[in-house]
Amino acid sequence: MTQDERRIYLIRKLLSEEKQYRDMEIPADEQQQKRLLRALFNIRMPKPVSPDFLEVQDQYLQEALHQKGITDVADLTPVQDGIYLWQGDITTLRCGAIVNAANSQMLGCFCPNHGCIDNAIHTYAGVQLRAACAELMAQQGHEEMETPPHLRSAADRFAQLENALRWGEARTGAAKITPAFNLPCDYVIHTVGPIVTGRLTVRDKDLLASCYRSCLELADQNGIRSIAFCCISTGEFHFPNERAAQVAVNTVKEYKEQTHSEIEVIFNVFKDYDLQIYRNLLR
Repeated sequence: MTQDERRIYLIRKLLSEEKQYRDMEIPADEQQQKRLLRALFNIRMPKPVSPDFLEVQDQYLQEALHQKGITDVADLTPVQDGIYLWQGDITTLRCGAIVNAANSQMLGCFCPNHGCIDNAIHTYAGVQLRAACAELMAQQGHEEMETPPHLRSAADRFAQLENALRWGEARTGAAKITPAFNLPCDYVIHTVGPIVTGRLTVRDKDLLASCYRSCLELADQNGIRSIAFCCISTGEFHFPNERAAQVAVNTVKEYKEQTHSEIEVIFNVFKDYDLQIYRNLLR
């Protein structure tokens, strides 16, 4: 199959899974087809899929990533001993693990073609990643963090209280690991950062620091030699970018000093604004 044929095949298979989409017309334009395919990946619930579908999907995604261009951590130059700063698309980075800024469901972003890193990572890893995350969450039996009170019903708040009594404080700041499937890295480490709803608090900073430390600990436990961090909790979680970067750099340095870990850390940024912040902190 050509890449175009693979894309059409995947779109047709995904449309056929849902009765209301089966008669949808596939656009002729290549870019519109790509957007449609990504949207279908994004909204698909974790459920079984045929080996034939996975074979075509994996070939398609690996070729798509190859076309975007793969960056190997071995080709990067450290800015400090064991610490790198890299601006680029984290889904194209070949390293031990990349960190996904996940939501409380830990199932990826369901919003079609959304611009968040959670959406991108799940899109290019393939449908296997959502299935793997769903299995982890089923074993855990509860979400990874509490939903902000203003977004919960009374019943939801009561259920959250029961979970808090059963499992301890909400699991913001923890981390989970899965294979990376079609991504060039080996693993994806998922963490849910704090949502800042007003004035930044000490607890917000402590929870964000916990995200970084939990990811580093999990990486070391699994023998991972390099880990790439995105800007956790910034953007839609509203943690101020500069303060978030300060927490990130300080936590990584403290962890490496305290544990004598030799893990290589890549601070991955996408925006020029964040690049300058990290340059100032790491110069």
